[in-house]
Amino acid sequence: MKIRIVLNGKPAVIDTDPTRRLLDILRNDFKLTGVKEGCGEGECGACAVLIDGRLANSCIVPAGTVEGSEIVTIEGYRDTARYRALQDAFEEAGAVQCGFCTPGFIMAAEALLRENASPDEDDIRRALSGNLCRCTGYSMIVEAVKIASAGGKDLW
Repeated sequence: MKIRIVLNGKPAVIDTDPTRRLLDILRNDFKLTGVKEGCGEGECGACAVLIDGRLANSCIVPAGTVEGSEIVTIEGYRDTARYRALQDAFEEAGAVQCGFCTPGFIMAAEALLRENASPDEDDIRRALSGNLCRCTGYSMIVEAVKIASAGGKDLW
């Protein structure tokens, strides 16, 4: 099946089995390795992307369901001012350790801040609850989203 998408702002077409995981297509066919394979069950958030502006775990998304969609990975997002604000906040808060989970957390934070530019701590924790981290203990990541929200009022 030919699947037409807008990937990181550019039209893309792939001829593939519609039951293939979006994660595999992004990593193997498009070489977008910021999307990570963690659990393979939609539980860890390492493979998070935005599909039509909504957060999704690409490991459980069949390719055939994204026909005509706009998909943004960390690679497409990192060229934006919003990404830079989150990156700076993650650095300031010490929220990056091994880095494996960071792209998924950044995408989850973007999805949250798109909907709620001034989230409280409960909002942040709820929005990030689909992402797992083995290094930071989450407090620094939550703090990073607070910093980004406060410092990027004109962005969100």
